[in-house]
Amino acid sequence: MAFLDENYLVENETGKRLYQQVKDLPIVDAHNHGDVEEIVKNDGWTDIWEVEAATDHYVWELMRKRGVPEEKITGKASNKEKWLALARIFPEIAGNPTYEWIHLDLKRRFGIEQNINEHTAEMIWEKTRVSLGSEEMKPQRLLKDMNVKIMCTTDDPTSTLEFHQQAASEIEGVSILPTWRPDKAMNIEQKAWHDFVVDMGKRYNEDTAVFSGFIKALQKSHDFFNENGCKASDHGIFEPITYQVKQEDAANIHQKAFQGEELTVGEIKDYKAFLLCKFGEMNKETDWVTQLHIGAVRDYRDSLFEELGPDSGGDLSNQHIEIVNNLNYFMNKFDQELKIVLYSLDPTHWSNLATLSRAFSNVSLGAAWWYNDSPYGMEEQLKLISTIDLLANFAGMVTDSRKLISYGSRTEMFRRVMSSTLGKMVEKGQMPYNVAAELAVGLSYKQQEELFFSSN
Repeated sequence: MAFLDENYLVENETGKRLYQQVKDLPIVDAHNHGDVEEIVKNDGWTDIWEVEAATDHYVWELMRKRGVPEEKITGKASNKEKWLALARIFPEIAGNPTYEWIHLDLKRRFGIEQNINEHTAEMIWEKTRVSLGSEEMKPQRLLKDMNVKIMCTTDDPTSTLEFHQQAASEIEGVSILPTWRPDKAMNIEQKAWHDFVVDMGKRYNEDTAVFSGFIKALQKSHDFFNENGCKASDHGIFEPITYQVKQEDAANIHQKAFQGEELTVGEIKDYKAFLLCKFGEMNKETDWVTQLHIGAVRDYRDSLFEELGPDSGGDLSNQHIEIVNNLNYFMNKFDQELKIVLYSLDPTHWSNLATLSRAFSNVSLGAAWWYNDSPYGMEEQLKLISTIDLLANFAGMVTDSRKLISYGSRTEMFRRVMSSTLGKMVEKGQMPYNVAAELAVGLSYKQQEELFFSSN
């Protein structure tokens, strides 16, 4: 098997047949970090660094690991200097999925077959620069060429959604929907919380200094997102905390924090527990999916955070968190009443979450997330789900991507791995081919479409 050939990641004959059935199906991406303004304005990009690495902290981390100075990653070096620095160390990141994604982008989107290294860097820079100047490489055309049917971005509750509204009225063939991400509301222990509370008050004309006004503003935001096609909320939670908390107690904690007083650990937990359940109640009313992304230790490397801020490549995972016991109240409160999707950053939690999903028919497991978004992680997760839970209830692939050009390559990787995994099961006599073929279509896009975008 040659590098990225027609059988890439597909290790058996049955898997090859399955992949042919799903490779051209539409992309339904229920969770990404797309730039809607970039799509609506449709100006495109000028060079390969801008399109592949300027917003990708996966790339930044690997460059740092191989000794590239920060000046040529996020610093003041030109985009060409940064690209040449990346190309020089690119052979050294082989084995990491980023190596495959970017090569797939070159192959599928630019028609470039050469591998990235210091000898091909100049040629790739020039060829891609010319290609990016054409209408075929503009964002809206790329979405069409990649067959993206639905994509859900990740959006702050204060957002005006002006570009989503513009996309809805001007862009045909793809639905670009917002996702409500109220992490800042829950993170009462962080410095940014106070400013967010004030901003919510200004945005929705409520006195958010008091808790009742803050809840009203959050409800108005939720209603506004719903009016603009939102189908899900998303919650980045290090360790879930859910139990019954009186609104009066949450209100007192809110007032104390807003006045700048120090909170106890118990008060912080009470506030988070109350709000997560409140968000669940809101989502129940609108039939939204509630997505919980669990276990990310944010901004662990102090020097990166202090110099570059969040989302700069200093995050990691931690297996020593309690999930099952801490979700007990939430899961039972919304049993059969709320569609819930669980993502875990540390794969050691997958089996526990799979048993949890098996126990509640309204709960699904989300895609192998972040560091697990690789051929290895995808295959291991699919095999575990099929063993403990059900593949037919898997929430499906999401790109989780900040760069539009990679939607196709990330989806292709998943569909190839999924086809190969199902193919092995067929060839081992675990299921007939026709059942595997139906599962493959469901896992590729139908299950996402039904879960997120079909009303009960």
